[in-house]
Amino acid sequence: MIWLTWRQFRVQAAVVFAAVTALAALLAVTGPQLADLYRSAGSSLVDRLSSADQTVYYVGLTVVLAVPAVMGMFWGAPLISRELETGTHRLVWNQSVTRTRWFAAKLGFGALAAMTAAGLAGLAVSWWSSPIDRAVNSGGESETYLARLEPFVFAGRGIVPIGHAAFAFVLGVTLGVLIRRTVPAMATTFAVYAAVQIAMPLWVRSHLAAPDRTTVPIEAGSPLGIQQEGKEIVVPLDEPGAWLTSQQTLNAAGQPAAPPSSFSDCLQPESGPPGLEQLDRCVADLGALGYQQRLTYQPAGNFWVLQGAETGIYLGLALGLAGFCAWWIRRRLT
Repeated sequence: MIWLTWRQFRVQAAVVFAAVTALAALLAVTGPQLADLYRSAGSSLVDRLSSADQTVYYVGLTVVLAVPAVMGMFWGAPLISRELETGTHRLVWNQSVTRTRWFAAKLGFGALAAMTAAGLAGLAVSWWSSPIDRAVNSGGESETYLARLEPFVFAGRGIVPIGHAAFAFVLGVTLGVLIRRTVPAMATTFAVYAAVQIAMPLWVRSHLAAPDRTTVPIEAGSPLGIQQEGKEIVVPLDEPGAWLTSQQTLNAAGQPAAPPSSFSDCLQPESGPPGLEQLDRCVADLGALGYQQRLTYQPAGNFWVLQGAETGIYLGLALGLAGFCAWWIRRRLT
């Protein structure tokens, strides 16, 4: 059964592993030079990277983010749905192989291959990018290179791509079993996986480890942003490598509150748009009323805690979907 699964699976596997190998070779060639540059430049590394380094950085990150989705669509979704669509599953079940063994061999082989490919790509990119991540975490400010806790970067670092790959693959298999048509199952797999990837950093990830909080005063000269015509204040977090998850404006009593109407009126003088001096006066008046900003964030030190927790969630979802598929195939599928 394993040999037959490999025969059916070898072309897709060869394409993905060839792409991962090519990426690893590129990173292995360019990585040592980047590490040497970090040893000499430290946190200023981000200012000394070339356009070629930037291209490799984003190519590697894109590959790691795309690999689980690709494997869910092109490996997972067709794995069972193609057999159901053509009716060949009935031929296999009339041989000496039970449907449970047939499903376990297909799912186990594909899931292991998916996790291996994503894991290798993720670890290779994490190794290559580690000098940049260390530079950002030590205070190297850059709009091009984000801290590894930022949602876009976090999903392409460490061990979490392994969990993403396992979930995406088994999700594709599950939707293939339920839909029983290959192309619709592939499209649905992409849509559902993308929705989960958006939902995780928005609503789940920030709660997987205890956050830190800090309260900063609002005063003239503070680097803050003003939105919605003075109804919302945004203050940047001065914590290298951290992920700012939320912030609130507090009144003098320490309770969450929007800025008073006097602040909005101050920002909209009758003479026209306020100048810098007027803005400073408005902010100073707000600070004099006792208003402060409370920032909630995940510190850089929580990276591996969040990695482990999120990987566990995705692996748990994959196991749950695998169990559901096994039950469906044994009890509901004919």
